[in-house]
Amino acid sequence: MNQGLAAYFEKTDSHSRISGMNLKDLKNLVRQGENSTLEFKLKANHPEKIIREIVAFANTKGGKLLVGVGDDKTIPGLKFVDEEEYMLVRAIERNCFPPLHYNIERIAVTDERDVLMFTIPQSKEKPHFVQLDHEETGKAYVRVKDRSVQASREVKQILRRENEEGIQFRYGEKEKVLMSYLYENQRITLGKFAEIAKIPLWLASRTLVLLVLSNVLKIQPDEVMDWYSLLDERSV
Repeated sequence: MNQGLAAYFEKTDSHSRISGMNLKDLKNLVRQGENSTLEFKLKANHPEKIIREIVAFANTKGGKLLVGVGDDKTIPGLKFVDEEEYMLVRAIERNCFPPLHYNIERIAVTDERDVLMFTIPQSKEKPHFVQLDHEETGKAYVRVKDRSVQASREVKQILRRENEEGIQFRYGEKEKVLMSYLYENQRITLGKFAEIAKIPLWLASRTLVLLVLSNVLKIQPDEVMDWYSLLDERSV
């Protein structure tokens, strides 16, 4: 065991615990398949991909990440679980900011193999970012169904301000144009709104963010572009 790994496991309050979940419980969880709050990773040999999922959970509704589980729902587990855990925790501490909260548990698959289960609660300090060593700026991610996508500028603003109170907006001509379009077309992009309202992108962006924060619109983040639609009052 290298010195860094040995030092890590000497910190009794920082590493994984034996889970109360047994193999049968794990199989039942895996049977659900990947979704908005559950992600599988076979190995930890690409920690930069795994920490994106962890940040996405923290920025959205929280979730569980199982390392040692395949996309096909097989559960081979990890043979060198100590090394894999150390690699991931080091990546989280080094490349994620602001620091986020999570728990790690081990679930035995065989006498020699374990699954690591990261449980990440929804954060109160959004947005969280991943900044890799070769990158000049960090990137935020959010969970959309069973994928983690990079957050746009608008999504980051919404995450940062979603707990603010007393957010107000003025219902003017551009808002009338927007509502009229949404009643007929159900959803709209930032660029399309700027086009039909004949306003600059910065003003369209600010307007859409305020309407989401005011619970008038909902946003659907996407890898290519975000979509905005009227908030279903029945879900409020």
